[in-house]
Amino acid sequence: MSGKIFFRERQKIREGAQTPRYRIIAISGVDLKVYGNHLRMTELEQIAGATGAELIALKRGPKHT
Repeated sequence: MSGKIFFRERQKIREGAQTPRYRIIAISGVDLKVYGNHLRMTELEQIAGATGAELIALKRGPKHT
């Protein structure tokens, strides 16, 4: 893998909502511009596959679990 894409789940998401759930927080080692604020997991996987990057999910703190 040539780079890493760090993402997390949105904080304000309703159960059963059909809206994109993830935000890209940081990108390392990949020359990439992202124009969307909220993305679906399939979109993240397609971006990672096309760029050869690894997806890394950021964990939430104990206050939000």
